[in-house]
Amino acid sequence: MSLRAGLVAALVLVLALAVGGALLLWPANEPSAADRRGTGGPTAAPPPPFATVDGTTLVAAPEPRACRPRARTPFTPTTIAIAGVTDGAHVLALPRDASGVPGVPPLTSTGKSEFAWDRPPGIRPGQRHGNVLLNAHTWPDGTALGNRLLAGLHEGDRIVVRGQHASLCYRVTDRVEVPADAAGTRYYDRSGRPQLAIVVCSGTRLGPGSWTKRTLWFASALP
Repeated sequence: MSLRAGLVAALVLVLALAVGGALLLWPANEPSAADRRGTGGPTAAPPPPFATVDGTTLVAAPEPRACRPRARTPFTPTTIAIAGVTDGAHVLALPRDASGVPGVPPLTSTGKSEFAWDRPPGIRPGQRHGNVLLNAHTWPDGTALGNRLLAGLHEGDRIVVRGQHASLCYRVTDRVEVPADAAGTRYYDRSGRPQLAIVVCSGTRLGPGSWTKRTLWFASALP
């Protein structure tokens, strides 16, 4: 093994241990006890983004009331609502750890129902580019927010992010499941279109904190 390869391997091992068994760059969330096969159910058809008459697009549909007042500048998220998943989960603004991995909610009865957000220098909702990074716990007994996301959040679904005086709506454009040892380059993007990027663990549970997959959702901000 070359010196460079040895250093890379050592770094991966150190970071994996630092996040309690999660592999490089992924938040250490405990996924569902039910071993998931594939991405977890049929994909929901997205609601139409435009008003139509006899199948012909006419004008942009009105913005949902849930998305008002719409943010005009970047803001700190405080709650996130997803129909059929959560009416308004609290968002924790957390720093990254010494290894650069985003923080996760506490392993408590409250923390299992909260989102963690990668606070600045992470991306805020309303910024012109980059991913707003979020994660949530899923528990082996199936009772956490991550379990509900795996069961109920699909392409086309709307996510409402609220701050103290503003809101933004996002539409899920992609739901993917990747190996746990994936680099996470797409998740950490800071230069692309403004999106939410949510991650939880999934796949087969190999042991405490060790799972074979990660499920990610990407959601684009609605105009």
